[in-house]
Amino acid sequence: MMTEPGRARMESAGRLRSLLREMPAALLIATASAAFGADQLTKYLVRANLSLGESWPAEGFFRLTYGTNSGTAFGLFPQQTVILTIASVVAIGFIIYFYKAHGGQTRLSRLTVGLLLGGAFGNLFDRLAAGEVTDFIDVGPWPIFNIADSSIVVGITLLIAGLLWGYGGEESRARGD
Repeated sequence: MMTEPGRARMESAGRLRSLLREMPAALLIATASAAFGADQLTKYLVRANLSLGESWPAEGFFRLTYGTNSGTAFGLFPQQTVILTIASVVAIGFIIYFYKAHGGQTRLSRLTVGLLLGGAFGNLFDRLAAGEVTDFIDVGPWPIFNIADSSIVVGITLLIAGLLWGYGGEESRARGD
C-alpha cells in the first residue's frame, strides 16, 4: 500500500515526464543554456583573475592559461573575425535546421544539439563582443581551448555516434518509433 506522500511524488514525477514530452525542446534549451552559461562564467573568471598569457599553476600538465584566439580551432585563420562570425551564424542555422528536420526525436539528440548550440553561441558571443575568443584550458601538448569548444567537440562526437548507431535506442523502441 502506497503512502500519500509517495503517491504525490509519483504523480509529480509523472506530470514532469508529461511536460517534458509536450515540450521536447526543454532539454535542448536547458543544455544549451547550461553550456553557454558555464562557458561565459569561466571565461569571465579567467579574464578577471589572470593576466593575458598567465598560467595557474605556473607549471604542470593541466593548467589554466589565459589566452585569446582570433581564429578557429588550433589558431587557424587568425584575424578573420567577420568571416568566422558569418560562418558561426550559418553553422547555428544549420544545427537548428538539422534539429527540426532530423534530430529532435530523442533525449540524446536534444542533448547533442543543445551542446552544439551552447558552444557555438558561447564562441560567437566572444567574437561579437571582443573580436576574439577567450581560451584557458591548457592540457599538455593540446592548443588552449574553452568550455564552448569542449561542448562542440562532445556534441559532434555524440552526433556522429548517433548517426552511426542511431539515436533511437531504448527510448524510441519504448514509444514505438
